[in-house]
Amino acid sequence: MGFFDRLSRLVRANANAALTRAEDPVKILDQSVADMQADLVKLRQAVATAIASQKRIQNQAEQAQAQAATWYERAELALKKGEEELAREALGRRKTCQDTATALSTQLQGQAGQVEQLKRSLVQLESKIAEAKTKKDMLKARAQAAQAQEQLQSAVGNLGANSAMAAFEQMEEKVQALEARSQAAAELAGADLESQFAALEGAPEVDAELAALKGKLSGAAPAAALPAAAAAMEPVTVEVQQPEVDAELEQLKRSIDQL
Repeated sequence: MGFFDRLSRLVRANANAALTRAEDPVKILDQSVADMQADLVKLRQAVATAIASQKRIQNQAEQAQAQAATWYERAELALKKGEEELAREALGRRKTCQDTATALSTQLQGQAGQVEQLKRSLVQLESKIAEAKTKKDMLKARAQAAQAQEQLQSAVGNLGANSAMAAFEQMEEKVQALEARSQAAAELAGADLESQFAALEGAPEVDAELAALKGKLSGAAPAAALPAAAAAMEPVTVEVQQPEVDAELEQLKRSIDQL
């Protein structure tokens, strides 16, 4: 395959592709109907011309036939007057007129067939144009609906690549993450509060158990025996000032309350 053949094919292919992309179905439908209307006008003109030609041939045939009849009458008149040569000439003219009338009649039959064919073509074209006009509106509506659907699908397809949509989805995910962290913090706070109340509710039981343990230990401890030497000794009486102890105890309580 030669270089110029390949180049020519490439140019035609690109031209056809560009032409296909440039074709608007709505405009093409309107133009097609307009072209058919123009063809209809031309066909009507052709039918009118054919009919006029048919009428002219018919008139010529009728005139030739009338002339043939006239020359026959003249031949009769010449014979009656004894003019045989003149009658012969008249019959010759009659023969020429008859031949012309016959030829015109044959042409008229062919012309009539053409006229009928043109009339049938005219009726068919008128029917096709009427059908095309009906279909044109339907096809235009379908084409417009298809174009709108294509534009909608293109817009929906571009949403994924749209920066605004991506930013919106990102903020939506961020809000969901914030809500999740807030719920987790609320659950943790609720658990800590529950544990604090559980500790407060369990404190009296622990205190009561501690008091019971102290009582048990104080009641079970045996009295300690004093050594003999100590028993022989006279008891030493130590006087403790009760007010001083009470004051110290009160001070100790206040110190504990301040902690």
